[in-house]
Amino acid sequence: MIETLEGNLYDYPSYYDLVYGSDWKAEFHFLTGCFQQFAQIPVNHVFEPACGTGRLLYRLAASGLQVSGLDLNPHAVEYCNQRLKRKGFQDRVICEDMTDFQLQSAVDAGFNMINSFRHLVTHEQAVAHLRCMARAIQPGGIYVLGIHLTPTEGEPTDFESWSAQQGHLCVTTELACTDRDPGNRLERFSMTYDIYTPTRRQQLKDSILFRTYTAPQFAELVAEVPGWEIITTYDFHYQLEQPIEVGPTTEDVVYVLHNQT
Repeated sequence: MIETLEGNLYDYPSYYDLVYGSDWKAEFHFLTGCFQQFAQIPVNHVFEPACGTGRLLYRLAASGLQVSGLDLNPHAVEYCNQRLKRKGFQDRVICEDMTDFQLQSAVDAGFNMINSFRHLVTHEQAVAHLRCMARAIQPGGIYVLGIHLTPTEGEPTDFESWSAQQGHLCVTTELACTDRDPGNRLERFSMTYDIYTPTRRQQLKDSILFRTYTAPQFAELVAEVPGWEIITTYDFHYQLEQPIEVGPTTEDVVYVLHNQT
């Protein structure tokens, strides 16, 4: 018998953390390499908007960096803060909107790795976020931003499935496009979690609305916000020595943005 879970995927941070935390090593080493290679200032304090469970933040804290972050979901924020506290760190994250925040002091670098930027479904929200980040990051610092682009040639990816396991807990995830509105640059995806333990099966279904970006549209957005410059691009293999050239068929891209303000 399948037990149906109520709420959205962000209300279950331990499941979310398992699914999205399995590839943390590649992301961690990529990020720390970016901080060293591309920032024009020493990176001692890093910030993650839409930080979720803090799967990378607490590991960056363990490497000696000061960390901070924000997220709209109070369950994720509580999970992240309890994790930081349990690991012995004084750093904390806050429950705030990534389009309207101001840090007490500027940080040296920021990152947002797994498409959370596309939750900002209007142009005004996207611009507001990049302006907030330009104020939050010191001149010479960087913002590492990962998004899924809409290709201008060929068909976009409509379905993805992946799974992760820890001990007796296994979570399988399916992401499928259910509606696409090119005129308004919106697409809706269904997200299904199947959660398995030796004695139980649970299922969580959610729906996610994303704003779409082609490569030219994203470049135009960055150019619109004073201070930001795209300095290099990568794919989701996170190979620091292998930057990519974004073309008409490219979908998964990590942009390294330099703050010139």
